[in-house]
Amino acid sequence: MKKKGEFFLEFEIDKITNSIENAISGEVFQTEITLLSLIDEKQINKKDWGFDWHSELVDNSKRIYKINTVENPNIIQGLVCLTDKGDHIFMDLIEAAKFNKGHKKLYLGVAGNLVAFVCKYSFELGYDGIVSFIAKTQLIEHYQISLGAKLFGRNRMFIDKKESLFLVKKYFKEFEL
Repeated sequence: MKKKGEFFLEFEIDKITNSIENAISGEVFQTEITLLSLIDEKQINKKDWGFDWHSELVDNSKRIYKINTVENPNIIQGLVCLTDKGDHIFMDLIEAAKFNKGHKKLYLGVAGNLVAFVCKYSFELGYDGIVSFIAKTQLIEHYQISLGAKLFGRNRMFIDKKESLFLVKKYFKEFEL
């Protein structure tokens, strides 16, 4: 049974890239992922998002991170909300901006980059890269294939140490265990 405040995630891993890349030109852009603060809230234009990120931002038990390109730090490409569960990280929400979704998306790799960041954060906290989330039923196989995620329970999935390390090394070359 789904608990209050839990969402079934439906993010698309369009491509595991080295960063994020322009969907048309293939040009790769360096990214930075930083903690979203109340000051940054003005950068979240509701028309660009499917979720109410403002309500997540005021929940002190959660942390929200934003991804942007180094070249254009004022445009948020994607967001991820996570909770520290004491032995792993739970991804509450993850979303690419609307202009990074669908067949006319601007950048590839936004969701993959954010998931890799969450895995890295889990390693940094000493949780062996373990990340869990609740998936929409129709996307379970997609996450198994694209992320190496494993199913435990009806819709609950997790990314284990080996798969987590692969993602982290892909996006964060300097990362060492």
